[in-house]
Amino acid sequence: MTARANPDIVRTSGYFLFNLATGLFWFCLLVPLLVLSIGTAVVWVGLPLLALTLLLARLAATVERSWLRVTLGVDVQRPYRQLPEGSLYVRTKALVTDPATWRDFAYWVLMLPVGIVEFTLVVALWPVVLAAVFLPVYYQFLPANIQVSLGNSEWLVDSFAEALPVSLVGIVLGLLVLPLIKALGRGHAALAQALLGPSRTSLLEAETGRLSASRARGVEAAEAERRRIERDLHDGAQQRLVAVAMGLGRARSKMDTDPDAAAELIAEAHADAKLAISELRDLARGIYPSVLGDRGLDAALSSLAAKCPIPVDVSVDVDPRPPTAVESTAYFTVAEALTNIAKHAGATQAAVRVTRTENSVVVEVTDNGHGGAEIRPGGGLAGLADRAATIDGVVVVVSPVGGPTVIRTELPCAL
Repeated sequence: MTARANPDIVRTSGYFLFNLATGLFWFCLLVPLLVLSIGTAVVWVGLPLLALTLLLARLAATVERSWLRVTLGVDVQRPYRQLPEGSLYVRTKALVTDPATWRDFAYWVLMLPVGIVEFTLVVALWPVVLAAVFLPVYYQFLPANIQVSLGNSEWLVDSFAEALPVSLVGIVLGLLVLPLIKALGRGHAALAQALLGPSRTSLLEAETGRLSASRARGVEAAEAERRRIERDLHDGAQQRLVAVAMGLGRARSKMDTDPDAAAELIAEAHADAKLAISELRDLARGIYPSVLGDRGLDAALSSLAAKCPIPVDVSVDVDPRPPTAVESTAYFTVAEALTNIAKHAGATQAAVRVTRTENSVVVEVTDNGHGGAEIRPGGGLAGLADRAATIDGVVVVVSPVGGPTVIRTELPCAL
């Protein structure tokens, strides 16, 4: 995610003063190296020199991204493709054919003229503003009286009263310069984002890949859930119902010859039928708990917390009520997390906090256990991530050794 540029005026002005030297240095280094590498491309030294030039451009761009984050408040993500394994030629070819590398180079070519403009504006505007604003403070220390010209008006400044209007003009000018410098900072940040950050195409490709992986994990999770339901039905309720049918068949065959044995068989079948109903009810609750559908997340999560062997503090604020898919995912996320805490965390206290933002429902489960939890393939936390992925949700686990552990799940849900 890219942070919106919100530059501080002092840091922005300092960046513009420093950027001219940076842009001049890299322009004078990279452009001659590129020309030299192209000119010597007919011999073997040209290609290594080109690769070195582009690597230098990347290095400079990497430093610039960090510097932009500090000064202009914009977070520019690395846009590069991963270099493939293989020979030096293969890696050099991948470097040269990566559009992001050439955008880095274009950035440094532009920084010379852009840096000149930015430096000139800062050097021209701020001294005038500061000199005018503080004129009443230092006018008496100047070696001679100051003559100020504004349009067709001229006057001699030799007293505090005569310096005060100049200070007021400086304040007004400063109020105009402030938004101008901030606008320049935002413009520079936008230019850096366009050239040093990922292109729209690469962002769309990354998003497509993420969604494809999310869909695949969602399908796998749904298939695993289907197999679990099928197994539970086969091993539980189905066996009970088969036993009921067999018991009733045996009872019918003995109804005339041995009524007492038939009655006993009917009683056993009745007991098995009640067990089958109970197992079917539990299975249905595992698919979608009735309390969740009837009373919402607050009551459903409170019910889960009451069954947990350790104290759990529950806080739910999701009005208006989220869609069914989001509620169900949030419920089973908390259920799995509390189960893992009870089994593995060694915790004595846990907390569940569910809130709603403008675009999502955020579920946070924390505990004071020994920590060290991580998402491993096939593990319980991986199951949480797979379940959240079915609706494009994201699970983040922060669990340093020694605790505490925080499991944060963000589920998309627009208001």
